[in-house]
Amino acid sequence: MSQPRKRARPAGTTVPADAGTAAAPVRAAARRREADDEGSTRYAAPALDKGLDILEVLTDSTQGYTLNELAQRLQRSVSEIFRMAVTLQRRGYVQVDRNDRYTLTFKLFELANRQAPIQALTAMALPRLRDLAAQALQSCHLSVYQGGRIVIIAQVDSPERWSFGLKVGAVMGLTDTASGQVMLAFRDEAERERMLAEHSRVEGELDVDRAQLAQTLDALRARGFVCAPSGQTRGITNIAFPVFTGSGYAVAAVNVPVIERIDQKVAPDLNAVRELAAQTARDLSHALGGGVVAEAGD
Repeated sequence: MSQPRKRARPAGTTVPADAGTAAAPVRAAARRREADDEGSTRYAAPALDKGLDILEVLTDSTQGYTLNELAQRLQRSVSEIFRMAVTLQRRGYVQVDRNDRYTLTFKLFELANRQAPIQALTAMALPRLRDLAAQALQSCHLSVYQGGRIVIIAQVDSPERWSFGLKVGAVMGLTDTASGQVMLAFRDEAERERMLAEHSRVEGELDVDRAQLAQTLDALRARGFVCAPSGQTRGITNIAFPVFTGSGYAVAAVNVPVIERIDQKVAPDLNAVRELAAQTARDLSHALGGGVVAEAGD
């Protein structure tokens, strides 16, 4: 096979003195890429490449991308990446909201840490929750946001004869619960809008006006925690504090559903329980590399 001819340089064209030097790194990089390509062609896995490309692009966005946006970012056609995106969703690596935007789930974090992030978070939280329950004489739980709802991932019963608690794995409303409002309040605006767009109602969930919710979240951010009557059960006062990671976002919420004793039993009052819950959230946040949690009296 004959070699392609080199194109002749037009007459009178000059070449800058440093052109060869400036182009050298580019040519060297091109040669390395060619060598890598030649060496890896035998073991190429184009489908895997597409899947990894999707995951890497999604790590750069908290709002996620539609299929069209993913295709543009990857410089591929929608048909090229559609099956990969569907497979990643089926395997639990990505999720799709109501606006057809793809975002990452916790599964990559799970692989990076060689264990499920929920397990890691639960393992760090449970000793602290046990101490909280023992000192507050109240049940307490830890919850996270997932798929438009709030999920209870850890719970410790009160050491008293009776207690009020939520089952691990139970799902709660995003907008009408103390934990949900904490998770919404301590995210940035884009992430908060994504969470609200994904909002999936649970049985019995109360209707919440968006304007009123915005005011509630503003007040919550200013105060730093929730201390309010339960919107689901009479006689319960929810005390909830955010748990922060190094990113400054709330990754979980510590919640104490307080049952008020009216007999002669001496038990910590609401102010004392608030301080205990705040300390638990602070300890867990520091363990996760997070920031400062509001003081109970703020």
